[in-house]
Amino acid sequence: MHAVLLAAGLGRRLNEITGGGPKCLLPFGEASLLERHLRALRTAGVESLTVVVGFEAMQIEQALGMLDSLVPPDMAVGTVHNPAFRQGSAKSVLAARNILEGDDDILLMDADVLYDQRMLSALLGEGSTDVLGLDTRVGADDAEAVKVCLKDDRIVAFDKSLPEGLDYDTVGESVGFFRLSPASADALLLECHRVADADDDAPYEAALQRVMLAENTVFKAADVSSLPWIEIDYPEDVERAMSDVLPQLQNNG
Repeated sequence: MHAVLLAAGLGRRLNEITGGGPKCLLPFGEASLLERHLRALRTAGVESLTVVVGFEAMQIEQALGMLDSLVPPDMAVGTVHNPAFRQGSAKSVLAARNILEGDDDILLMDADVLYDQRMLSALLGEGSTDVLGLDTRVGADDAEAVKVCLKDDRIVAFDKSLPEGLDYDTVGESVGFFRLSPASADALLLECHRVADADDDAPYEAALQRVMLAENTVFKAADVSSLPWIEIDYPEDVERAMSDVLPQLQNNG
C-alpha cells in the first residue's frame, strides 16, 4: 500500500489563518494535519507515503524532516514536486506518476482533511477492490460537496453538480480518500492527462469520475457517515474542526 497525499495547492481562502502557508501545516490540537496524516497512516500499516508538494514545498519538507521520529523503520516517506501547483489538481496526480505506475495499491488522499483513524480502517478493510469514503449525511443540494450517487450499490455520479433526472438511491459526500488498484491507478493517470490537456485548471476529480463510471471498473463506497471528519477549505471550517470534530477523534494521537 502506497499513500499519495496531495498537498501542493495554494489554499488562498485560508490566507488569513495560515499567513500564506500550506494548509497541511495548520495545527489542530497538538498536531498539524500533516502530522495527523503520518500518525494515522503509520497506525494503519501503510508501507510508503509520498507527499505531492508545490506551494511552499520547503516548509512541508522541513516539517516532514522534523516528524522523522514518527516514521517506523519499515515505512518510506518522501515527496515529489508539482511545478504546476498553481493549476488544477490533476497536475498533482500527474506529478506522482512514477508512484501510480507501480504495482502497489494506492491510497490517494487530499491533505486538507481532519479525520478519525477509523476512516482508514474502513477503506483498507475492503479487500483489494477500488474503494472511496462516503458520508451520506450530506444531500444532493449541497453545492460545495463532491457528491457520490449510487444505484444498486454502483456509482452513477461523482461530481459537485449532478445531471438532471439522474436515477440513484443513495447520495453522499466524498471524503477525498480513495483506494485504487494498480489498474485503476493507471487509468487515473491516463484520464488526468486527458483532462489536463483540455484544461490546465482541471481537478483530478474530473479524471477520477471517468475512471469510476467506466464499465469495466467497480468502485465500492465505504460508508463512513458515523465518523468525524471535515475538509478544511474556509475559515469557518477551521472553527468547526476545532469545536466539533477534534473532540470526537479517536486513535489519532
